[in-house]
Amino acid sequence: MSNRVRKMTTRRTFEFRQIGVIHSPYKNHRDMPIQASRSSAIGEIEVFEEYEKGLKDVEGFSYILILYLFHKSRRASVLVKPFLDDVLRGVFATRSPNRPNWIGLSPVELLERCGNILRVAGVDVVEGTPLLDIKPYVPQFDVRESVRIGWLESRLK
Repeated sequence: MSNRVRKMTTRRTFEFRQIGVIHSPYKNHRDMPIQASRSSAIGEIEVFEEYEKGLKDVEGFSYILILYLFHKSRRASVLVKPFLDDVLRGVFATRSPNRPNWIGLSPVELLERCGNILRVAGVDVVEGTPLLDIKPYVPQFDVRESVRIGWLESRLK
């Protein structure tokens, strides 16, 4: 890493397109598991028709990563109290939905594809969550060995 500090002088605004909707058995955030790994719920990802061709070959993957909008979030903070702690933490050291950009990420198991509908297991979002993107989960790219997990080390034993 360079010893020079670069100051960002330009702030940019980005626009995302919703590509679909995530259907879930969870009607509110109080009923949801805190992470996809703690969920066995079955859900459906409805990809809008104009993006259906983008699903070509997705059925060959066991897991997919879904990026979505925390559309029920109403505030953003740089300090948050995470689900597994009573201490304020920096938002970028948590998975809190109360982020500067309300973007979430979950790995889900792809059970089947029926046209523009993906049936998935491990859903951990509220019904009607806007879908931003889908990416294949590839262990050779996504799994890391010997990782540190910061403050969560004492919480996840």
